[in-house]
Amino acid sequence: MMEISPLFHSTRPEGTLLPQEEAAFSLLEELGIGYDRVSSEPADTMEKCAAVGEALGMSVCKNLFLCNRQKTQFYLLCMRPDKPFHTKDLSRQIGSARLSFAPEESLWELLRCTPGSATILGLPNDKERLVQLLMEREVYQAEYFSCHPCVCTSTLKLKMADVLEKFLPRTGHQVTVVDL
Repeated sequence: MMEISPLFHSTRPEGTLLPQEEAAFSLLEELGIGYDRVSSEPADTMEKCAAVGEALGMSVCKNLFLCNRQKTQFYLLCMRPDKPFHTKDLSRQIGSARLSFAPEESLWELLRCTPGSATILGLPNDKERLVQLLMEREVYQAEYFSCHPCVCTSTLKLKMADVLEKFLPRTGHQVTVVDL
């Protein structure tokens, strides 16, 4: 059984945080974005995220870091955890060559995330805006959005309106809504 903390409201974890996690919480505070948070052992699989989601009262998004065959275009796809992912369908919608999972090195270089912790909260690290943000329509239209703060030992519940109206304008990233 996975140990999960009680629910915290707009309170970052105690102790020393990793630099990318510190930056994520600092930006949320700077932008006045409130959140609910739980801490846990690494929630680096969708099975573990399901348990964390129960504590938050919502599903945790599946975040896939993808690239084209040439590794010249990168995408962060936020989708419901129960939806199947078919690269052919997504590739056609966004007009890209066949997609695959991007290398771990690219995930770190562009978003400052490790495997299992890919998140929109890594987008401020993508200063050159090389990563295109894709959201499944149901995720985009939901009232709340759940993700990790660049590490998979914390999981946050944010208001989608704050993500779209405060957070993304700061990063300069646009959302492309896709149907999966």
